[in-house]
Amino acid sequence: MNTRVSKQEKDTSKIVSTANEKAKKIRLFCMDVDGVLSDGSLYFGNSGEEIKAFCTPDGLGIKLLKDAGITPAIITGRNSMLLSRRADNLGIEHIYQGRDDKLIALKALCSDLDIPLEETAYIGDDLPDLSAIANAGLGMTPANGSEHVKAHSDWVANKIGGQGAVREACEFILASQGKLDAIIASYLSAGVET
Repeated sequence: MNTRVSKQEKDTSKIVSTANEKAKKIRLFCMDVDGVLSDGSLYFGNSGEEIKAFCTPDGLGIKLLKDAGITPAIITGRNSMLLSRRADNLGIEHIYQGRDDKLIALKALCSDLDIPLEETAYIGDDLPDLSAIANAGLGMTPANGSEHVKAHSDWVANKIGGQGAVREACEFILASQGKLDAIIASYLSAGVET
C-alpha cells in the first residue's frame, strides 16, 4: 500500500484547510446571479420578457444559511424583476442590481451591516466578480467559473452555477462552522413523535 501523498494532494489539502478556517468566520454570504444562481443563459420571450431558471436546492441552502444566522445578499450587474421575485421568495433583503462595481457594492453592504470584509463570503464566476472575490474573507466560485476567478478563489465548488454550486457553498460554510450536522439531524427528526 502506497501511503505517500503527492504534492498536489498536499496543496489541495492546505487549500481546503485554509478555506475551512476562513469559512468559520462568515456572517455575510454574497452571490452573483448569472453563472452562479442561474446557469448564465439568458432567455427572452417574443415580447421581450426575460426568463431565468433557478436551482431549488440552491434556494434551500440559502434558507439554511439564513436560519443559521448568516445574512444572504445578492450583488449583480444586471437588473431583473424575476430576480427581485426570487430574492423575495428566499427572504433575501439585501439585493444590489445593476452594479458592475461589485467590490464597491460589497464594501457598502458590509458598512451598512457593520460586518468586516473578512467575515464575508462572495461567490462569483467571472471577471466582474474578481475584485469582490479577491477582497472578501472567503472567495468562492462554481466549478465552471473563469480560470482567472478560480486562481483567486479560496474555494471552488464541484458543481456548476445554477445547478447546485450555491447549495454546496452554503453547506461548506455551515459544516465549517459546525452547524450542518444539527441541521441534518433536525430534518431526520422532523415529524417523529417523542
